[in-house]
Amino acid sequence: MTASHTYSDATLELARKLGSSTLYEASGLPTSAVDPLVRTIWPGASVAGPAYPLECAPGDNLAIHVAMEKAPRGSILVVSTGGFVAGYWGEVLTVAAEAAGIAALVIDGGVRDIAALTARRFPAFARGISVRGTIKASVPSVGQPLSFTGTPVSAGDLVVADDDGVIVIPAAHVEATLAQGQARFDKEARIMDELRQGRTTLDLLGLSRWREGT
Repeated sequence: MTASHTYSDATLELARKLGSSTLYEASGLPTSAVDPLVRTIWPGASVAGPAYPLECAPGDNLAIHVAMEKAPRGSILVVSTGGFVAGYWGEVLTVAAEAAGIAALVIDGGVRDIAALTARRFPAFARGISVRGTIKASVPSVGQPLSFTGTPVSAGDLVVADDDGVIVIPAAHVEATLAQGQARFDKEARIMDELRQGRTTLDLLGLSRWREGT
């Protein structure tokens, strides 16, 4: 899959419906989940789309400005900063992203102008918030595969991000993961129906041997 690939609307809608937790379990890939400290900036943000990876030097956001012109519309920018928290992204880049058709931001650094990002409902997932600005001096990599908090990311991989966290599913595993995710979703729906009818989790999950006194 190339960076110019876009997933169908139906695929992205399904990925968002199933959510990061279900798809993480369905993927069978421990590395698909990014560092749990990379979280949504405003509650309720939910997005799915193709990754566009890039790397920033600590405290330097020039690579983001370059990527904004290169990333295909619908992309989710996945920005590695080595965990250095500064204000790499704010309201100006949010407006630029909206104009460029960028779907969301995932960054292991920091962002700022939180009120503006929240008001604009731009999905942003970051390690932290920082008023500190950045310089513009270097471009370590744009569009090239990288390790994001230990998770491999290549252009075109599927990013799913919501209140539970962020996952990255390798492009070659997307179809199988969504199918497994739907099966898991359906199974859990049946379990919840039976719970409402009076059965217990010990029964339904095959844990009855742990019932006290047995």
